[in-house]
Amino acid sequence: MAKRERVVRMSVEQPLWRALTAYRLLTMVYAALLFASAYKDFDRPWVAAGYLAVLAVWTVATHRKVANAVSCTKRFLGADLTVALVGILLTPVADTYERIAGGGPTLPSIWTAGSVLAFAIKGGWRWAGFASTFVAAANVLVHGGDPTRDTLHNVLLVWVASIAIGYVVEVARASEATLARALEIEAATRERERLARDIHDGVLQVLAMVQRRGTELGGEAAELGRMAGEQEVALRTLVSSGLVPASRICRDESLGALVDAYEVDEPGADEGELDLRTLLAPHAGSRVSFAEPGTPVLLPVPAARELAAAVGAALDNVRKHAGEGARAWILVEDWGDEVIVTVRDDGPGIPAGRLDQAEGEGRMGVALSIRGRLRDLGGSAELVSVPGQGTEVELKVPRGRTQ
Repeated sequence: MAKRERVVRMSVEQPLWRALTAYRLLTMVYAALLFASAYKDFDRPWVAAGYLAVLAVWTVATHRKVANAVSCTKRFLGADLTVALVGILLTPVADTYERIAGGGPTLPSIWTAGSVLAFAIKGGWRWAGFASTFVAAANVLVHGGDPTRDTLHNVLLVWVASIAIGYVVEVARASEATLARALEIEAATRERERLARDIHDGVLQVLAMVQRRGTELGGEAAELGRMAGEQEVALRTLVSSGLVPASRICRDESLGALVDAYEVDEPGADEGELDLRTLLAPHAGSRVSFAEPGTPVLLPVPAARELAAAVGAALDNVRKHAGEGARAWILVEDWGDEVIVTVRDDGPGIPAGRLDQAEGEGRMGVALSIRGRLRDLGGSAELVSVPGQGTEVELKVPRGRTQ
């Protein structure tokens, strides 16, 4: 039995939550020790003692709230910041003016920074800037609009540090998402390679043997061998082109490299985008060669299907008019602003004026099935044919104008 790949998602921010939990507990104890060492200097020590008791109960009771990003909700963050701000604003009520003017600590002291850091870890640098602004305003208000240099220094330090940590968290999250997607792609690639090996060792070898033996036996067996050979080529094309898993494409964003997965849409689904390669690859066979880019060729679903139908119509014309022995080539090119598909054959070519004659006789294959489809998509279909040198059909579909 094949070994299943398991993608391990690593959390780069979880250690920050654990550190924040320890920080809140330690700074709560520190604030209590600061009060205990100078409680005789307070005007109303009972106010400070009451607040610190509430702070201790709140810190212990909510320590699980800062265990991870899920439990740390917006409501909790608002309540936690409120507790910090109330402690700052109660400082003039409990302490003397001289101690405050001299740069004395507020009642919650450096515990307030933990509340701001929770905003930073949860929501990034913008949330950190929001919370630290309220803390800065409360400190300025406590000092009567004339804070000391040490107070300004501490406020600025909390502001800069929290915003920096918030930015680092955002970058870490983007890196974590990129790593997780890379691991998923690696696991999918290994599974595709395993399937390719199994197919090669089984189905492809049997088809090759049927083709070889049918050719040797001749007669009806030769026709069976020819059909087996065509199916072998088509299956090899599907396996080698990597169309077993979902098509993936990388793009560079400000928050890091992202990997998008594009699934083949279900029949009837007309929303989203579709990889044109998945629609054209089945045409490949012993007499039809298919060349494609290495990255997905994405078009709106209706446009991709109409373009694939036009390619199918062009190949039908090759089979009908160039003969069963004619070879055809499909080339897909993605130029960013437009997609070009070229269908070329080595048949006898089309005599001059034959298409106009066919259209006059009511045969609308090229006019409707090919040119009509491309015209509806805002594109164009150009046909070049030289007698004795085959026919080439170039189909162009511009991006941004397809529906």
